[in-house]
Amino acid sequence: MSDADLDMVTARAAAAAARRWSGAIVGDLRPLPGGVSSLTYAARLTVDGIDRSIVVKMAPPGFPPVRNRDVLRQARVLDQLAVTGALPVPAVLFHDDGNPPMFGMEFAEGQSYEPLLDVSQAPPEPGVVRARAFAAARALGRLHAADPAVVSPAGEPTLSIADELSRWSALLGTVPPDIAPGRDDLQNRLAGRLPDAIPSTLLHGDYRLANMLFNGPDLTAVIDWEIWSIGDPRTDLAWLLMHSDPAHRFHRTRPPADRWAGTGMPAADETLSAYLTEHPLAEISDLRWFLAYCHYKTASTIAVFVKRNRRREVPEAKLVVADEVLAGVVRRGLEILDGAVDPLGPVGAPHTMG
Repeated sequence: MSDADLDMVTARAAAAAARRWSGAIVGDLRPLPGGVSSLTYAARLTVDGIDRSIVVKMAPPGFPPVRNRDVLRQARVLDQLAVTGALPVPAVLFHDDGNPPMFGMEFAEGQSYEPLLDVSQAPPEPGVVRARAFAAARALGRLHAADPAVVSPAGEPTLSIADELSRWSALLGTVPPDIAPGRDDLQNRLAGRLPDAIPSTLLHGDYRLANMLFNGPDLTAVIDWEIWSIGDPRTDLAWLLMHSDPAHRFHRTRPPADRWAGTGMPAADETLSAYLTEHPLAEISDLRWFLAYCHYKTASTIAVFVKRNRRREVPEAKLVVADEVLAGVVRRGLEILDGAVDPLGPVGAPHTMG
């Protein structure tokens, strides 16, 4: 992005902030890495002579701001959650409905780290990882135990399980058939065994430790609400449980400190128990179907990035590794449906290390 573009974003953010606080100043805007569906920036907000760090999110120019690019929709759910206190989220500070839309939110301190997938210069100790996983599970239990009418923004459609499955099937339909082999078999078998519906709740859509910020063992914020929806709570729960032993990988090997951190990740049934301490009346029937579904969703989302990576002159190494293991992700989903693999098996079951 050019300096002129950064100046434009800064000016719009400053004008939006000034509508809330007269004389507010926004400066030191700089792009943050990792944004896929929106442009994300760090900045400084000055109000009445007091500085604070903020984050500005803007829909990508030139694309309709819909679905995961609808940043104002993200702001609405953050506002709703902040009011209810169901779980910690960054506070929305201002928004601009222009073209493209944007909003500013507080900068939340903390470490974002997926214990069995990521590489970090300073990975947490295993005991901290264990505490984080249980904190995430308890927070999800509190969210799901809350009245959906209270925590969910009004006017949102409810996605059925069939809708969810079709969503990822349509995405996989854009990918060549040699990527994620076996995917049609898994999709057909999932579609043939759809669980009965239960009352819907607010869903994050990618609820895992990497989309949270922690100060040591303490959860400070749940972030990255791009694909939130209203639907079956077991989809978010299973997504969190799947990351107790993920079949996908982005590194062939990880440094010893990261492997050591990963040993702290609790088994799926332990994480489930932590969730149930906050939501003892949760409906968890057919949870293994949802775990198999999460492997299909994983294959779908990664396959799109793999497709693009294969076209690059210099492919990204992490996605080359992801490509190599996608067949195993699909196979794990089939094994869960067949009962050959039981993710909710005995406490302390060994993790696949990587």
